[in-house]
Amino acid sequence: MRSGLLFILLILSACDAPPPKEGKSYEDIKEFFEAEARRLSRTNPEINKTVARNESSETRSVRDINWKTELSLFAESDINKPAWQDSYQKVAKGNTVSYRATDTTLRTREIQISKDPAGRILKINIRNQTRNMLYSSSEQLLYIPDSVYQISKDQRVVVVGDNHYLLKGLFSKK
Repeated sequence: MRSGLLFILLILSACDAPPPKEGKSYEDIKEFFEAEARRLSRTNPEINKTVARNESSETRSVRDINWKTELSLFAESDINKPAWQDSYQKVAKGNTVSYRATDTTLRTREIQISKDPAGRILKINIRNQTRNMLYSSSEQLLYIPDSVYQISKDQRVVVVGDNHYLLKGLFSKK
């Protein structure tokens, strides 16, 4: 009996270990915002939404929002591409984790995620930046679940000039 058990252990230890699963190097921003879009589509919250361009703005109370589209800039800030596996430096301070780009050509420059002790996301800040000879753009994205989402964008186009855009959604607390 003992020799049979020893034989099985020897066979099992000689087997190759399965290859490690391909995981995410960083927080999965894309999946988080896809899940938020599904959740918000189900709950259909009332939003006080402000859209502004330069000095003009408009605010309305709305319910029928395509959340996948509304949160697309957040989801597009996904940094979990295999080619970027070592392109972000992770810095943790208390309940906040920051991912900072080490390559200045990457669009998503920084992501800050604050969580509560149970691991639920309390706040996400994202900073995106794009530059070339004809165009530059910087985006500040803020998301606080069930409270506010905001996209602030400054854009400079050589022929057109400068523009500032703001989209802000405040969740109604009714």
